[in-house]
Amino acid sequence: MSEVSVSGKNFRRVVNTLMTSLTAACAFFVVATLVIILGYIAIRGVTSISWQFLIDTPKPVGEGGGIGNAIVGSFIMMLLSSVVGLPLGIAVGVYLAEFGDGWMGNIVRFVTDTLTGVPSIIVGIFIYTLIVLPMGRASALAGGIALALIMIPIVARTTEEMIRLVPTSLREGALALGAPQWRVTLGVVLPAASSGIATGAMLAIARISGETAPLLFTALGSRFYNYYLDKPMSSLTVQIYNYAIGPYDVEHKMAWAATLVLMALILAINIAVRFFTRQKV
Repeated sequence: MSEVSVSGKNFRRVVNTLMTSLTAACAFFVVATLVIILGYIAIRGVTSISWQFLIDTPKPVGEGGGIGNAIVGSFIMMLLSSVVGLPLGIAVGVYLAEFGDGWMGNIVRFVTDTLTGVPSIIVGIFIYTLIVLPMGRASALAGGIALALIMIPIVARTTEEMIRLVPTSLREGALALGAPQWRVTLGVVLPAASSGIATGAMLAIARISGETAPLLFTALGSRFYNYYLDKPMSSLTVQIYNYAIGPYDVEHKMAWAATLVLMALILAINIAVRFFTRQKV
């Protein structure tokens, strides 16, 4: 019996070492791939980065130009989509986690999962039909709403999963003290799940910051600074697309530089969300 026990321990030790090594190798492969991609973008784009490039607007080839209007436009539409999408997504996630065990919750969950898998270009065509055609022109409003529709199901499902991870004992303790259900949800459950919800919001913002297809149908783009929501507005992704399909090498260089700027903005958002989340925990 002792020999069998020893052989069993050795087998478990070998399997544990093998699986740990395999997990570490997979993690290294993912991190290395990310570093290679970011490094390649940085090498190709850093030579074209300048202050003038960051504040200027697109100009004819040979006269310089930049992405200042696209940076401002991206911030405006991301802010608009966040104002619309984050509260709705969190509200849907809270409903699914706290009250979504019935048939209505199953329907909402199914619709949310379906929207998560809908191609973004379909969302763009839908908003084009719903808003752009009645208005008679593309607009930042249409672009922001299109991005919000992409954001909502991501935030909703992440919020639901994070709330379900909150220990039941916290809810029971608050209810035992006489707190109503809505107070328990807002004052106990949501703060406990805030870190995970913030991560879901960060992922949603990162997702929409790289969308191009819906903005081609909704916001379209502009070669100038625009701060009005009812007019066409440029964005980094559309500007990168326009530069990338251009026939000149200088446009391709500006496309790489704009891509580097976009990656830097996404990284800055991730760091900011992580920082503020850590302060709340």
